[in-house]
Amino acid sequence: MPDRSAPIGVFDSGVGGLTVAREIMAQIPNERIIYFGDTARVPYGSKSKATITKFTKQIVRFLMTQHVKALVVACNTMSAYAIDEVEKEVSLPVIGVVKPGARIAVSETKNNRIGVIATEGTVGSGMYERFINNIDPGIRVFAKACPLFCPLVEEGMLDDPVTDEIARRYLKELMDKDIDTLIMGCTHYPLLAPALKRLVGESVRLVNPAYETARELKQMLTYKDMLNDSPFDKQEKDHEFYVSDLADKFTHFAADILDDDSIRTSEVDIEKY
Repeated sequence: MPDRSAPIGVFDSGVGGLTVAREIMAQIPNERIIYFGDTARVPYGSKSKATITKFTKQIVRFLMTQHVKALVVACNTMSAYAIDEVEKEVSLPVIGVVKPGARIAVSETKNNRIGVIATEGTVGSGMYERFINNIDPGIRVFAKACPLFCPLVEEGMLDDPVTDEIARRYLKELMDKDIDTLIMGCTHYPLLAPALKRLVGESVRLVNPAYETARELKQMLTYKDMLNDSPFDKQEKDHEFYVSDLADKFTHFAADILDDDSIRTSEVDIEKY
């Protein structure tokens, strides 16, 4: 029988996966999270598939030493390029962020015109287009790489005129395509949701894959009889956070995103894995 009290491993190229962690904490509050952010090597979006796969495998090996019961690939680029390799390497349940977001977008669109904003790597992989068209070949998908969004989020520039102007330039091309649904295809991007919503207006539905991923994770754990049914006691054992660099900076950012001043972060030499 699986150990229901074992933690869930959540990982990302940096801080973006905290949006997924936040949703897991909200939707499955009994579960404990071990989070890893590869802050030394972020961003992943412009790196090759071989490099992304290598980095992903190193992170998975580290999380396996923490005795996690499931893995959440909380990065669209890693989900697009490396999730198949992760599934070959471990016997644990693995869930990415691409498929949950694509599924809800298909169910939401009314005019069959879906926009995707993501990193260069995710856009280049064509993963969203393939998965959406496997569900409904009649849907047109318009993808736009937004390489400056991740650095802006990592620098905490969530509410800044510079960010608004860059977002306006990126989104104009998609809005000209008459999309009615927009997938925030990078886990960093939900942190920019207020600015994005102002620009696209009420007529466009913003899809947050982080929310949908947490929802599917709960369903998967329930189906596999792995859901923790004991209340989470922070006094006994708290969530754990690890990064490959800049632990203090990450801690400050995570405290804001998760609304928790008790967060502590440890640095890991991820190259050892």
